[in-house]
Amino acid sequence: MTPTNSPQPQKTRAPMSLTSRVMLFVAVAVFVCSVVLGSLLQSAIKEHFAEQDAEELQVVADSVRKILQNSNISSEQLPSALALAVVGHHGVYFQVSANAQTLYHSPGSDLDWLLNQVTPQQAVDAEALSSWQSGEKTFRGTVIQGPAQSKIAVATEIDFHLHFLHHFNDALWLTVAGSVVFTLFAAWLGVRQGLAPLKQFSDNITQVRADRLQLQLDPATSPDELRDLVQAFNQMMARLEHSFQQLANFSADIAHELRTPLTNMITQTQVSLGKDRSSEQYRDLLYSNLEEQERLATMVSDMLWLAKTDHGLIKPAFKPLNLRTELQVVFDFFESWAEDKQLQLQISGDAPALAGDKDMLRRAFSNLLSNPIRHASANSRINAELSYSANSGWTIAISNFGDAIAPAHLACLFDRFYRVDPSRQRQGEGAGLGLAIVKSIVELHGGTIFASSEVAGSEVAISEMASSEVAPAAQAAEQKTKAALVTFVIQIAAN
Repeated sequence: MTPTNSPQPQKTRAPMSLTSRVMLFVAVAVFVCSVVLGSLLQSAIKEHFAEQDAEELQVVADSVRKILQNSNISSEQLPSALALAVVGHHGVYFQVSANAQTLYHSPGSDLDWLLNQVTPQQAVDAEALSSWQSGEKTFRGTVIQGPAQSKIAVATEIDFHLHFLHHFNDALWLTVAGSVVFTLFAAWLGVRQGLAPLKQFSDNITQVRADRLQLQLDPATSPDELRDLVQAFNQMMARLEHSFQQLANFSADIAHELRTPLTNMITQTQVSLGKDRSSEQYRDLLYSNLEEQERLATMVSDMLWLAKTDHGLIKPAFKPLNLRTELQVVFDFFESWAEDKQLQLQISGDAPALAGDKDMLRRAFSNLLSNPIRHASANSRINAELSYSANSGWTIAISNFGDAIAPAHLACLFDRFYRVDPSRQRQGEGAGLGLAIVKSIVELHGGTIFASSEVAGSEVAISEMASSEVAPAAQAAEQKTKAALVTFVIQIAAN
């Protein structure tokens, strides 16, 4: 068989480190700036020398032009007079010609090339100076228009300038190279020191383990650039610790909730199988087991619903709903139970239509109403108040008079399997998931829910005693009838 060449997976190139990125950027920036600065400095010095030479040549040209314009100087006196034009100007030469004939030229120079190649100008321009080399010397000069169609060629030696520029360039670029190296080294030290807190932050993160989620960093000891990151890390650790604690409590609670009905069914079955029993007794056993099984099925169904909600697998079917109508349907359903508990159900207020899922909201209202009916004081009233404002949106407050709830428990009422009673004993059919389901439904509708509990006078009427002797007893009776106003508030922001 002919082997087939399977494509090799491409290796992902590792990204550059932060230090390398910063150093590369700094190196490019420093190199470009140094080259530009050095070139500008070189150009400035060359222009300075050119302007200096232009000024000196202009002085010589003006002196020669004045001599040529002086009519008192004869042709025999002209050479000696022109020779005085360069007195005091070392290394400066000139040559005068008229009608293609040389009238005078400085000793040791031949400027015929300049006269033949350069167009005469009225003044010496530093940018128009021509440079050439003759023998071992380098000259710079130009041609000036003289009187009577004469031309004056002026030039100066620039070997001294070139020698200076040569040594200056060597010193300049050596200094630039040293500055670049020093700057890069200083930048490397700065980056290393600047990233030291980030390295310390990374070392602290490596210490995070499942048993060390309480780790908190001090933002006051962090640089300003990392302070927000440290605070975000602390908040993340707090959330993780809270989530792990909830998970641990959830695991313990679900084990307890499942163990109790299973133990009941096993115990009842074992006792029943211990000896022969009648068909009625077996029927009672099956009914009892069925009750526990239905409780388990309800618990599993609620847990599955919450799990799907957490993972976004349940989407509400939003339709315009009248909240008062939906509340009235739920209140009508619980009316007979409330009458048995000697409770009054009342709805007050109103609100515009809300886009919501009817089945979900009815389930949430049912869970919220079943708790007050179960725990409210006898002969009291359960009130549901609706309101709406453009700023806060829809507000639904369900309140009742009952036992006070400690502030430490209020924030945990909506946790799964949470019990205010530390004895972990539950009365009734609830599994501790009702309020958690309410919270999930409210959040699916873009709202929030919270509970409050404050001591208030009970609505139970107290008859006054006429005799002063029984006044203390009356006060004790009144104190017993004091109850807490427990309120569950749902707030859904306006669109």
